[in-house]
Amino acid sequence: MSKLKCGLEIHTYLLTNEKLFCRCKASRERDIKPNIYICPVCCGMPGAKPMAPNSVAVEKAVQIALMLECKVNQNMPWMRKHYDWPDLPKGYQNTMSGAHAVPLGVNGKFEGINIESMHLEEDPAAWDPKSGEVDYNRSGLPLVEIVTAPDFKSADEVYHWVNKLVHALNYLKAVDTNAGIKADVNVSVVDEDGKQMTERVEIKNITSIEAMKSAILFEFERQMKEGSVRETRRYDELKGITMRMRSKEMADDYRFIVDPDLKSVAFSKKFIDEQRKLVPELPSVKLDKLIKKYKIDSKNAGVLAKDIDIATFFENVAEKIDGKFAFPWVTVELLRVLNYNNKKLSEIDISVEHFIKLLNLVKDKKITELQAKQILNKFVPKSFDPTNVEGKISNERELEPIIKKIIAENNKVVVDYVNGDIKSFNYLIGEVMRVTNRRADSNVVRKLLEKMIKK
Repeated sequence: MSKLKCGLEIHTYLLTNEKLFCRCKASRERDIKPNIYICPVCCGMPGAKPMAPNSVAVEKAVQIALMLECKVNQNMPWMRKHYDWPDLPKGYQNTMSGAHAVPLGVNGKFEGINIESMHLEEDPAAWDPKSGEVDYNRSGLPLVEIVTAPDFKSADEVYHWVNKLVHALNYLKAVDTNAGIKADVNVSVVDEDGKQMTERVEIKNITSIEAMKSAILFEFERQMKEGSVRETRRYDELKGITMRMRSKEMADDYRFIVDPDLKSVAFSKKFIDEQRKLVPELPSVKLDKLIKKYKIDSKNAGVLAKDIDIATFFENVAEKIDGKFAFPWVTVELLRVLNYNNKKLSEIDISVEHFIKLLNLVKDKKITELQAKQILNKFVPKSFDPTNVEGKISNERELEPIIKKIIAENNKVVVDYVNGDIKSFNYLIGEVMRVTNRRADSNVVRKLLEKMIKK
């Protein structure tokens, strides 16, 4: 029986303010004016020399290597990878890959798939073959390339694994996943014993996880029918097919040499250990902890584990107040406020201490849930101590004149309720809550309304 054999080369942009070898802004936006963040270095002008590599990019690349359980090498030369293409005016790309190179990280493993290597390199410019125009805004952006072993045996396995990888990279906050990922997919067919039946084909520059899955499925079926030669192909998403681009280059074709203009990157063991401390738990580990420690079901734990900031915030809150009570306030109410303001938790200043105090006010029935939600709305952009807020009104004598006035002002609504319209009753409750600024105890209001309407 024939089987799929597949490996990935995944490129993703590091989250930095500046490019890799110059101080131009590292803009990863798609719809910006061409050629506004450029200089002689990233445009490959004759005589322009690269600056020392961006230290933030180097640090984040090391953190990714550690997250992937790679051995981090301590001395790596910058290589020149030569090829002739309009997006590379200087005629070569600076990279840590290639013949005689020392990758930043080697021999790792992530979610059951072996990582052969990962390295740091610069992005070429963006060339439009239709117009012939080149946009250098992207030229020189720092990239990491993650090279897996050919361990994947199905397109579905690739799909789920890459989603897990993107989730983990989001946890690390090292890459700009909004800018997307770019993958080269290597596909071949093997028999049951793993013996190669077709030549390995590389499908270049696939820009979405869905497209990766579709391209693999098509290419596997194509090779089963037609066989293959060693070549590079591209995937047409509209047509759902792969098409030949060129014969596959070998390492010698790129004429790799050490770049004489750049010093090797050297790491001390102390530096690597410092970066290791910055690597968070993987999402799968965080999910397991939420389920076991806080007794949250897997579905709800998955909601928390999507965002490391939200998950960590919940854990900090749950250290001081019952996790089950806090859970809906984090996953429903806090997320509601963030979504309404189009903010991430990291973009605002909500104190765990203030959040706990707010929840304790609700738990101790000093304020209503509605009132707490209103206070939480005001926690953006910065939270405050909620204990000074006026408390819940539960005293019937205090509520009676308010309810009496609401009834008098809404005679038609009262008649509608008496005639069986439940919505009218809810409207009256809402009016009481509005007048009392949501401080009224809804249970007491309900009881008094029913009693006074009956009279």
